[in-house]
Order: sequence, then C-alpha cells, then structure tokens
Amino acid sequence: MAHVVIIGAGTGGMPAAYEMREALGKEHQITLINATENFQFVPSNPWVAVGWRQETDISFPIRPYVERKGINFVAQPVTKIEAERNRLVLANQETVDYDFLVITTGPKLAFDEVPGMGPHAGFTQSVCTTDHALAAWQDYQRFVEKPGSVIIGAAQGASCFGPAYEFAFILDADLRKRKIRNKVPMTFVTSEPYIGHLGLGGVGDSKGMLESELRQRHVRWITNAKITRIEQGKMFVDEHDMKGNIVESHELPYEYSMVLPAFKGVEAVAGVEGLCNPRGFVLIDEFQRSKKYQNIYSAGVCVAIPPVETTPVPTGAPKTGYMIESMVTAVVHNIADVLAGKEPSHRGTWNALCLADMGDTGVAFAALPQIPPRNVSWMKKGKWVHAAKIAFEKYFIRKMKKGTSEPLYEKYVLKALGIERLKKGGVA
Repeated sequence: MAHVVIIGAGTGGMPAAYEMREALGKEHQITLINATENFQFVPSNPWVAVGWRQETDISFPIRPYVERKGINFVAQPVTKIEAERNRLVLANQETVDYDFLVITTGPKLAFDEVPGMGPHAGFTQSVCTTDHALAAWQDYQRFVEKPGSVIIGAAQGASCFGPAYEFAFILDADLRKRKIRNKVPMTFVTSEPYIGHLGLGGVGDSKGMLESELRQRHVRWITNAKITRIEQGKMFVDEHDMKGNIVESHELPYEYSMVLPAFKGVEAVAGVEGLCNPRGFVLIDEFQRSKKYQNIYSAGVCVAIPPVETTPVPTGAPKTGYMIESMVTAVVHNIADVLAGKEPSHRGTWNALCLADMGDTGVAFAALPQIPPRNVSWMKKGKWVHAAKIAFEKYFIRKMKKGTSEPLYEKYVLKALGIERLKKGGVA
C-alpha cells in the first residue's frame, strides 16, 4: 500500500484528492493536508470585497466532504519537508510520512517586497484570500461613507493580473449602483507593459478591448509601473518606458486601494534544497514531477513557469483554472502509472483559459499555448461571461461538496465557449 500526501486544499489540491481517490482505489492511502479547516473558492473573492458574496457563500469545512470519500484530512500548516526522508513536519510538531508527495500549496504573497503594501502591515487591501477580501469589504464600507480616489493594481513581479482588472470593473459597477461613481476618481496601476498584456503577451485584442473598457468607465491607467512605496493615503509609482528607463515618478493620493502582490513559494516548499527555483516555485519536468525528487509532484500556482517574455518592469505568467485542472489530472495518472510499474507519460495542457467578471458583463479569453506563437488567441466580451462566472462558482463548489473529480473545463467550459479545439492544440 502506498501513501499519497497532498499539501494544499485549494482549487487544485481538493480536486486532486478526489481524483487520486478514484484513480488509486481503496488499497492506497490518501491524506490531504491544509493549513486551515475550510475550503475557499478564491475566484469569488472580488465579489466578497464589495459585499456581493458572504464568506459562507464561497467557503465550507473540508473534513466532512473528503473523509466520506475515504481521504484522511489534517488541518495543520506544514513547516518543513524532509524530502530525503519522505517526511513532513507539521506546525504541531507531528510528522507525516509519505510515499508520494503532491504539492498544491498555492503561493506565498510577497507583500513585503513593496514597503507599505498589504492588509496586515501595510495600507492596501487584497483579494488573494477570503480573509483579505473580508478585510477589504470592511474598509470599503468605510470608504463609501466618505468616497474619494481609488487605486487598483498589480505590483511588479505579479503574475495574476486578471483579478486586478476584475476588481476594478466590479468596483466601478458597485459604485454606479450606489450612485456615487461620480465622486470616485479611479487609477489602474500595473507592471504590465500595456493594458491587456495579462502576463501573456496579450490575447487576441485584449489591449484594445480592455483599454476601451477602462476608458468608457473613466479609469485612467499607468503601465510599466513599479510601486516603490506606499504610505497611508499615498502611493509612490515610477513609470518606465519600454527600455526600462524611468520617465515619470508619480505621487498618487488615494482613499481606498487594492493591489495584487508578486508571488513566491511558501517557506516549507522553498526551503527544500534542489526542489525550487530562487523564487521558491517547484521545478518540474514535463510530467509534473520534481526534477530532483522522483516521488514529488506539483501542480498549480506553486510550479515554476517562465515568463512569456521579458518586460521592462518584471511580470510573471499566470496559471489559470484549465491549466491547473490539466496539471492535476496529469499528476494523478502519472502516480497511478508508477504504482502499476509503468513510467510516467501524462503531461499537463499548458493553455490559458479565463472567465473574467466585469460586474455586469465580462470577458473570456483563451491562449493556446500560453507561450506564443499560438494556435489559438481568442477573446470575447458579453453579459454571458458574467453569467458563466456565476455558474462556474456554483458548479465548482457543488462539485467539491459532492466529491467528484469531473473535469469541468474539458467537459463543459470548452464546449460552451465553442473552442473544443483547445485540447487538440495542447501538449496532452
């Protein structure tokens, strides 16, 4: 009997546990470890931050759902990975031995890389976790009583730009509903070299479309932006040209701000010699397997993916839901193959597919493959995307409570968007 341990029970880790359970059968032991007792549906956090969702709408206890599927659950942070001994050390000093380890921890949020950034020791809000989104909602309620300038953005080194755009548009929609949008000057600050870059070098006409949407909503923007420091009510931003030279230094006032940070690997993962790159992301081969430790696999935001291109201000490449789903499936099949005495052969489909809400409408985009040149570069706007994002939320949460590993993107989303050819263009 083999013991497969999965660290992290987010949008990658919890489906991985279910899929692993189905693939391996009852003769093998599966343990899911998460820092907290609850699952959080992270894509809905921007809605939480404006009061459109409650915490109970997008979060639920993990234990009863996974345990009824025969999956062990441990709610403790992992403080150390002893890869040479195939052992984990938990925050309560207990240890867990494994035969195979799957790392789906997500990232560490590098707020500390910009002085004054972040909801804990800084002066800006975040939608990266549900706790952060709840804090942003509390601050937003204060703000609407006395509205003023708003700054939304993504710091240098960020790789997940979609939620920044989403939150800017959602905030605009909520302010219009409250009939106070006219009292709120908005600025979008981003490390992207141009609006709509998205860490992907642009997708379809993302530049023109997103510039138009920001312009229609009277949102000014600063690109190639490096945030140097943040104070209470002030953000200091250096704007660069395409050669990386500073062309203007801005001192921007604000009453409310949400800025996405750069990501790093979590400490327990980053601390394993030979496992990660300098930023703490797991170095994997084409089979999602560690290049040094053959019984360690990884999927999701915590894996190392090179930037699509070099930009004047550093940007990273995003890992979207379809990509994470395909990584997880590859990991499960490869571990099953190894247990059956076979060599790993399954690869993740590194394509980007995203539904981005805009409050009362939305944008869907697909980039296949993620790194250009591409077979598919597709982007569409419409109210149907807003409806699709809501349906995605409801379906995914229901799927996690039901305990199924049904591949959402390949079975439903690609067909609904009419772009089934995405799979054909991948590396799977």
